[in-house]
Order: sequence, then structure tokens, then C-alpha cells
Amino acid sequence: MNDVVFTKSLFEFIGTAILVLFGDGVVASNLLKKSKGENGGWVVVTIAWGLAVMLGVFISGPYSGAHLNPAVTLGLAAAGTFSWSLVVPYIVAQMLGGFMGAVLVYLYYKDHYDATDDPAAKLATFCTAPAIRNYGRNLFSEIVGTFMLVFVILALSIDGNTSEVGMGALGAFPVAMLIIALGMSLGGTTGYAINPARDLAPRIAHAILPIKGKGFNDWEYSWVPVAGPIIGGFIAAALYCLIYC
Repeated sequence: MNDVVFTKSLFEFIGTAILVLFGDGVVASNLLKKSKGENGGWVVVTIAWGLAVMLGVFISGPYSGAHLNPAVTLGLAAAGTFSWSLVVPYIVAQMLGGFMGAVLVYLYYKDHYDATDDPAAKLATFCTAPAIRNYGRNLFSEIVGTFMLVFVILALSIDGNTSEVGMGALGAFPVAMLIIALGMSLGGTTGYAINPARDLAPRIAHAILPIKGKGFNDWEYSWVPVAGPIIGGFIAAALYCLIYC
């Protein structure tokens, strides 16, 4: 791996870790017992997730383009605006970053995990779960949410911007607003993972970490927030190429 690829991958790792640290952190603050943020509500979660993405993008954008999401990386590559040679290092870095962010959340809220009896609440601080379990509709939700994410990010590449979150660090702001809008409008069905690194990597961390009374990992559902975002990203790339290429 040359220095350029290493630097890009490093900032994908850092950006994704920051995204998950703040994003999963606000869920932990909402759900874990004796937290000062307990029962803060969905609006708090969606706003904090948008700001978490903004911070990750702002820090890593100038160096890696701040994909922070395998679905974004694959979507941009499929649209021809990102090199396929960087796809594997980016995705590996994103997954490791998601894992690290989840571990940091656990270490930070360790006492509150110990004070919480509900294993489902503990799992929810790491990964998503559907409000109503219907795999077909759950998959559709993740596809639509990720389609909107990737298509808008691709749209930032028009008129002289670059597809790597266009506008440099300034691209963090419209992406943050997009995440908040997606969460408040489309997040009610599945919790809007729209990012395999945000969902699968922390789920793996949950399975490995010595969490008191952690219960199950819900592997039966885990494929939905992986397959849905990837499919949604490819559909967004196809539409973008149909319209703009």
C-alpha cells in the first residue's frame, strides 16, 4: 500500500470511528440506565447522528473524500467517479473504524451498560433493528434511504465539484442536513442504518465485547442493513449515470 492510499484509508478509518462514536454514543445516552440523556427521544438521536456524520466528513473530507460508508464507496465507483482500486482499502478502513467507534462507546458507557438490564436496549446502542420485522419491507426501507444518500452525494459532484463529497470540508453541512432529514422522515421503520460499516462492524463489536447480560446479536436481521445499503447505492449510481453520464 503506497503512502497516498494509506493516508486516504487512515482518514476513512478516523472519520468512520468518529461517526460511530458520536452516533452510537447518542443512542447509548438515550437508552442506557442512569444516563443523563436517558429517554431523550428520536429527534435528539437524528440530530446527533447528522452532526456525527458532519464531524466525520469535516475531518476526513479533505484527505479521503469522506465516504465513511461502503455503500457510498461502491456507489461512487459504480458511477465512475471513484477508482475501483481504492474500494477494498476504503471498505476495510471503514469497517475497522466502525468497530473502533463502537468499542469506544462501550468503554465510555461501561457503568451504564452494567446498570441496564434490557439486552435489546444494549444491542440497539450498537446496531439497528426494525420497528416491525418484515424483511422485505425492511430491505426496501434501507434501499430507499441509501439511494437518497448516495444520489444526493453524487449530485454534489455536478458543476465543478468533485464526487468525493464535493466542496471539500464544506460538503459536510449538506450531508449532515441530509442525514437528519432521512432520519426524521424515513428512519421510523428500521432506524436507518444506510451504512454497513455503521451497522455490521458495531454488531461484531457487540458480539465480542464482554457486555454484562448482552443477550443476542440478532444475526438473523444483520444482512438487511448490509444488503439494503449496497443495493441502494448501486441503484443511485445507475440513475446518476443514466441522467448525467
